[in-house]
Amino acid sequence: MEPPECPVCLQSYDGVSSVPRVLSCGHTACEECLTNLPKKFPNTIRCPACTVLFKLPPQGPSALPKNIDLLRLFPSVSQIKLEPRRNCKNNPVEFVVRSWSDDFYATWKDRILVHDAVSVENGESEVTDLALSSCLCGTLKDDESKVSLLRVASFELDDCDSFLKYSYVQRMMSCLWGMREEERYELDAIVSIKQRGVSKVFGLWGDLKNGVLYLVGEKLTGEELDNLTEDADDTSRLAMFGMQICEALINLHKEGVISGCLSVSCVKFDEFENAYVDLIELIETGRNVYQIIAEETRSLRKPVGVSEMGLILIGLLQKGIFMSSEVLFELLKEQKMLIKNASSKSLVSYSSDVWPVCFLLLKLLLGKRFTEELIGSVHCVDAKGCEEGLEDLLVLYTGIMEKLCLESELQGKFKFMVEVLRQCCCLDPQGRPVLTDLWKCIRDLVMNPRFNSLSGLHKTVSGKRKEFCLSLSELCHLVDVKSKELEEASPGAQTGGEAEEGKVDIDFVGRLSEGKVKSKDMRGHQDSVTALAVGGGFLFSSSYDKTILVWSLKDFSHVHTFKGHQDKVMALMHIDGAELVCVSGDGGGGIFVWSTSFPLEDQPLRKWYEPKDWRYTGIHALAYSEYGYVYSGSGDNTIKAWSLQDGSLVCTMSGHKSVVSTLVVLNGVLYSGSWDGTIRLWSLSDHSLLTVLGEETPGIVRSILSLAADDQTLVAAYQNGDIQIWRDDTLMKCTKIQSGAILSIAVNGKWLFTGGWDKTINVQELSGDEISLDCTHVGSIPGSSVITSLSYWEGKLFVGFADKTIKVYYCGC
Repeated sequence: MEPPECPVCLQSYDGVSSVPRVLSCGHTACEECLTNLPKKFPNTIRCPACTVLFKLPPQGPSALPKNIDLLRLFPSVSQIKLEPRRNCKNNPVEFVVRSWSDDFYATWKDRILVHDAVSVENGESEVTDLALSSCLCGTLKDDESKVSLLRVASFELDDCDSFLKYSYVQRMMSCLWGMREEERYELDAIVSIKQRGVSKVFGLWGDLKNGVLYLVGEKLTGEELDNLTEDADDTSRLAMFGMQICEALINLHKEGVISGCLSVSCVKFDEFENAYVDLIELIETGRNVYQIIAEETRSLRKPVGVSEMGLILIGLLQKGIFMSSEVLFELLKEQKMLIKNASSKSLVSYSSDVWPVCFLLLKLLLGKRFTEELIGSVHCVDAKGCEEGLEDLLVLYTGIMEKLCLESELQGKFKFMVEVLRQCCCLDPQGRPVLTDLWKCIRDLVMNPRFNSLSGLHKTVSGKRKEFCLSLSELCHLVDVKSKELEEASPGAQTGGEAEEGKVDIDFVGRLSEGKVKSKDMRGHQDSVTALAVGGGFLFSSSYDKTILVWSLKDFSHVHTFKGHQDKVMALMHIDGAELVCVSGDGGGGIFVWSTSFPLEDQPLRKWYEPKDWRYTGIHALAYSEYGYVYSGSGDNTIKAWSLQDGSLVCTMSGHKSVVSTLVVLNGVLYSGSWDGTIRLWSLSDHSLLTVLGEETPGIVRSILSLAADDQTLVAAYQNGDIQIWRDDTLMKCTKIQSGAILSIAVNGKWLFTGGWDKTINVQELSGDEISLDCTHVGSIPGSSVITSLSYWEGKLFVGFADKTIKVYYCGC
């Protein structure tokens, strides 16, 4: 048989280099490992087997006794197995059922702007217009920067069917989760773009007044591109703009984004007159194209011919929109109005951006005359002499291409661009030059390049993501702003089912119907409820009316009343031990033990009283340990340990400077919270003080009103509305939850509930690991009065109020 090993270093014990030392919990580890184990608090150590925290002797691990039997009986003791760390967490019932995963939340949470980050410039009187508008202007409140707001989705204005009012972030997450995967992918790609020459996208913002989710992008306020056409003779200036537009689109290609079309409004300028491509305007231009095509083809019952195509092109040109032929074909194909033998989507590629750039440059050079002549060329096509089919489009585009033969109109240096521009308008995407070739051609007009060739520009563009064409994207087809369908899909109009094509699915919160929270009232107390406890198949509630009421957990009906206290009952707990009992403590120092085995008795099994002095204000907290001790936190600043069997006083623990307001037992340690703002840790084995939390901020006193523990997590609630969260006695999070005092908290797995003076139950979700911890506000439940006590059990939240009522909140259909 193998000799016994240290559970930390897995080295065999030999009594010399690896000496087995016995810890107070009964487990054994070698002296060297115990010396090197991390110590979060002075002179304390956690057992590597059962994680119990206990006090080390002043001399260190060497003062611990050797495991003589282990050294003497090597063969037999190898059969000894360390007690595994107990895991009392089975499969906890979720309080709020959510559809998305932790990874989904981690991906999108930082892309959602806070609810007050954006100020919409439109006034309050224009709420209806705001709800139906696709693109608005606004201001970032932090730095007063101008932004563009592009509508991407809608959500319900109010989840009135549920007691739980979901938080802003949760509602935005529900909205995003309700979108199709393709829509989210494109939205993620747009938000992630951080390229030179492309306007910034700050993130997503939800307008809670109108139920609209917006994409927030940078709004440049420089000179408009239309104004530059008046300076067509300034060839150097126009050439620089052309180069910058090419560079911006090349950078978009690096992100896997193909624009597919451009308009005059897509190009903006900063204060230094550098040209930028506006991502928000690109999407808005794509929506305009979709709208124009939809309007021209809505009444058609046959494939698009030359006349219809002419109307579409004229509509695009009048709005200053230039689109490559293959992208236009694909849009018609999606509308099921494409003529026979048309192109397929495989023809849409990075070369599709060369065509609109070419048209935009000619627009810059020739101004309004360019648009007028293009529209004239469309009118000149003889639709009657063409057969239906691909030839119709070829004839139409040939007429436009011939109009580009403008050598006589291009003076000076621009004569060298004619051939390149004509190649850019080739119907075959593979016959066009790439954007880098166009960039070099423009550069040669204004400067003598230092190098005749730049090797980096000849590399094939390889996007970081799966490529997609913005003009054909789901984002461009997501909202049809001027259609009747949008009015029908405005907030509150649609309440269920799948959204029709072209509409916005607004029932995202409604999809969480299984997570909607219902409630039931339990009335019976004659004064404020002070504490709640669950155990033995019952809910127990105490009150200032000196009684403990017993409620059924099946139908929440009143079962029994425990009477006997002569003072207001301040603390309550249930013990699931050898005998099922409920222990209550009152303001006069009385501690009563009640049997909870059915049938319930009227008289307590036993009772005892704490001695009083002039400082005494009664018992404020109770806790229980597996050693058979009941612990009471008192107004005399002490903690007392009592034998549950006979009520005898075992010991008194002193150290707090004010009332001991709350007690909790976790992993072999008794935690006590006090109005003095500190948490003291006591050993359950010998009741010695282990360490003190909260003394690191001298001069600042925040009274601790409640403690809650679950597994390795300890949460403390303070009088100023703050909470602090520890894991394995390491402070992980400190945050403000409420504006007023938090009187009670409950924690179960990842769910944290707080309630107090603000009459609201706040629901938080805990996530993270041993390095970091997130505390996410899920939502809130408005209450009718001050919340005095909370208890969570198997997906049900029990709440005690100062107005004598008890409510149970639970998920239901």
